[in-house]
Amino acid sequence: MLAACVIPAYQAAATLAGVIAHVREVAPALLLVVVDDGSTDGTVTAAAGADVLVRLDANRGKGAALRAGFAAATARGCEAVVTIDADGQHDADCIPQFLRALGDADLVLGARARGGTAMPLVRRIANGFSTRLIGWCAGRAIRDAQCGFRAIRLSLLQAIPHHGDRYEAETAFVIRAARAGARIAEVAIPTLYGPPSHFRPFPDAARIVATIWALRPSRSSACVSSAPTTTASSPTASTA
Repeated sequence: MLAACVIPAYQAAATLAGVIAHVREVAPALLLVVVDDGSTDGTVTAAAGADVLVRLDANRGKGAALRAGFAAATARGCEAVVTIDADGQHDADCIPQFLRALGDADLVLGARARGGTAMPLVRRIANGFSTRLIGWCAGRAIRDAQCGFRAIRLSLLQAIPHHGDRYEAETAFVIRAARAGARIAEVAIPTLYGPPSHFRPFPDAARIVATIWALRPSRSSACVSSAPTTTASSPTASTA
């Protein structure tokens, strides 16, 4: 299938060019779409290697940037997208695993290990807790509901559009896709940490909590899906 790699980028001048080059090396057939989310630091210049550059006039958030990237991919006839962050914390060597897993799935989620990794303790606790809550809302076990490294069939995005402008958009999408019976697979990926995240601990965490609360299972409706969750293993960066 014709697929795109969508990279939402904000203040990513120091890392974006390297991410683009890595994706090109690993998956040269992908249409490479970069969405500059109102950066002021030279991100646009660093995006010179992309096939498509979408520029937002102000910082609107990751959810809004992803929607802009999905629209650009759809307009160019793509059937699927891989989403990867611009800060280099997602190992592009894993992209072929995501695309293979998408052959039998509608949504593929990257799954990072928490224990014994470079993930800071506070993030480890928050990730584990939020993932359990999101899995509870989705009606199925999920290993890492907050990871932005994903592969998605655009037909699923047409049926279940992204809502929300910031990080809560990814949370809501997983819950709503699972409840709709989407086929969900997971690919184990290395846990990498580099530049500080643009995630804002208080306002962004509050948005995610509000989203989980709004989508919590009600007493009158079940949210358990019959679609199975499958898991694929990915080689580490040193062996891929």
